[in-house]
Amino acid sequence: MKLKLNRPIVFFDLETTGTNINTDRIVEISLVKLMPNGEIKAKTRRVNPEMHIPEEATAVHHITDADVASEPTFRQIAHSLSQIMAGCDIAGFNSNRFDIPLLDQEFVRAKVDFDFSKARFIDVQTIYHKKEPRTLVAAYRYYCGKDLTEAHSAQADTMATMEVLLAQLEKYDDLPCDVQALSEYACNNRNVDLMGRLIFDDNGREIINFGKYKGQPAEEVLARDPGYYSWILNGDFAQNTKNAFTRIRLRMKK
Repeated sequence: MKLKLNRPIVFFDLETTGTNINTDRIVEISLVKLMPNGEIKAKTRRVNPEMHIPEEATAVHHITDADVASEPTFRQIAHSLSQIMAGCDIAGFNSNRFDIPLLDQEFVRAKVDFDFSKARFIDVQTIYHKKEPRTLVAAYRYYCGKDLTEAHSAQADTMATMEVLLAQLEKYDDLPCDVQALSEYACNNRNVDLMGRLIFDDNGREIINFGKYKGQPAEEVLARDPGYYSWILNGDFAQNTKNAFTRIRLRMKK
């Protein structure tokens, strides 16, 4: 195995009620934990989202309200899930933009303080798009020579994502094999928060990455427009994003 690990890496995938980070919920989560010695530990769990699963979502992952009616809620499994992921790096397919921010929101709602800042992230989709822009199904066929017949099953997608990354490392000699360098390669931006509403510039300053102040240093905006901070706190933003702005605000008061 060309992937060099100095600690476990967790590949994961979510099936959800929809695509809104703040309001949608997890209905299935699959984890594949790859250990430095090559051992693989896999776990898949369906979750009662405590809300109706829209028909459009069911059409994608085929999970209905009845399928999860007797399953535990995320709050009930959050602590054990955090223990499985603690001390691990994290990988997925489109995970930096969707799965990780949504999982973070679920942890916040469950009042489980999981610190994502200690993990290094590898988004296999980013590597794929830089090398061969397509979908996971095409990536699996291209790199692994197999058809992903159970696409949009969390377990199948998670296993395929791990196989694709390992195959990418075999195919591309210029790809780094250590997690730190892979994480840097697989990131489009140097995100401050998980959603990338704030990003670091080359000087390490937090830069606003959306809206009317896009491209401007957050400290300058908060000093010039104090009401902007209140707008962030009261707006439809992930808690992780609000926390990032709060850290900047508190630092400015010192």
